[in-house]
Amino acid sequence: MTGRMIYKTKCSVPEKNQALDFLKQLSLFLFFISVFLFPMHKANCATGKIIVGAEQIGEYLPLLKGKGVGIIANPTSKVGKRHLVDTLKSLGVQIKVVFAPEHGFRGEAEAGEDVKGGIDRKSGLKVISLYGDHKKPRPEDLADVQILIFDIQDAGARFYTYISTLQYVMEAAAQKNIPLIILDRPNPHGYYVDGPVLKPEFKSFVGMQPVPVVHGMTLCEYASMLNGEKWLENGVQCELICIKMKGWDHHTYYSLPVKPSPNLPNMTSIHLYPSLCFFEGTIVSVGRGTRSPFQIIGYPDKPSGDFVFTPKSIAGYSKNPPYEGKVCKGFNLKYFGNDVAKDAGQIFINWLIQSYQEAPDSAHFFNDFFDKLAGTDELRAQIRAGWPEEQIRNSWGEDLERFMKIRKKYLLYKDFQ
Repeated sequence: MTGRMIYKTKCSVPEKNQALDFLKQLSLFLFFISVFLFPMHKANCATGKIIVGAEQIGEYLPLLKGKGVGIIANPTSKVGKRHLVDTLKSLGVQIKVVFAPEHGFRGEAEAGEDVKGGIDRKSGLKVISLYGDHKKPRPEDLADVQILIFDIQDAGARFYTYISTLQYVMEAAAQKNIPLIILDRPNPHGYYVDGPVLKPEFKSFVGMQPVPVVHGMTLCEYASMLNGEKWLENGVQCELICIKMKGWDHHTYYSLPVKPSPNLPNMTSIHLYPSLCFFEGTIVSVGRGTRSPFQIIGYPDKPSGDFVFTPKSIAGYSKNPPYEGKVCKGFNLKYFGNDVAKDAGQIFINWLIQSYQEAPDSAHFFNDFFDKLAGTDELRAQIRAGWPEEQIRNSWGEDLERFMKIRKKYLLYKDFQ
């Protein structure tokens, strides 16, 4: 990897900015050269059909017979092209309630928006939102439930809130002695582990456990770890029934058939998400309010970049996005996402470092959300202190090694190592 050096000398502001732009472009060029000269981990394409847990109906349908069923689901909960809820309802399963995570049951809400419960028009079933001030199922929500099913496609990053919802569901199930069936699905970032490990004092809904930004685990594996490490509230343990996948392991590349949330619309955004989500805690836009969220970065009056975009409210994507109606300048990272990030097996913080260094007002570059996303205040402090990318990455080493030893105990599929 190339170093990201900042040119320091006595010169006028325009001259300094030109020097910065030149070195950043040179750095990016050298980075691309290093990518193609030195080998990276490449996830193998699946050689056969991947059969996800939801598609193995014969494995879990008998467990539902004669029981009141609660289902935690969203638009990714598909059996083939049909929704899991609609499939099970047609088979006579007694679904008592559907629980919806962030973005809602049918995916109608953007990130952070309150999702209201009610009655699902298509199925007629009661829907309870597990977001806002109701993140954990309450005992009364489970009054008629004897077994729970969790089937959601995760995006594989610690700050993606579906694993937080999973933890709350496990705690509620344990409290009521209700078994939880997890229908496993691939982790699109299951072929590597990277990023700072969360410190307990920075626990929040975008990071609840001491895991790195990219944990490299499926939901069944992650849930088994929550149980085994006694990380659930008060050390309780949930009765887990994992329906494993067939045809997938941690070497396998998997293209998600359904977008996991409105602002991760394609695999390019998913490849870049673990690296770009940090910008949500800064002045930099990640393209919310465009057709390319988590594929472009920029803000008004950004000193560098040749890509221009103007955020606006878009139904199904984003309402009232940052810098709405304002012209932003920055970078289009789509080619990088497809050609480099897809196979690199790491997150990238070079854009974050460079954006801070060139910010017109670096004192206000970060906001209060950044440390929650990072899971620590160390990353922000390191960037402010001028640490190069390699030194920052090296600082994660010991924590990542400790996590890898924990992770290994709960893997259900062949690992990438």
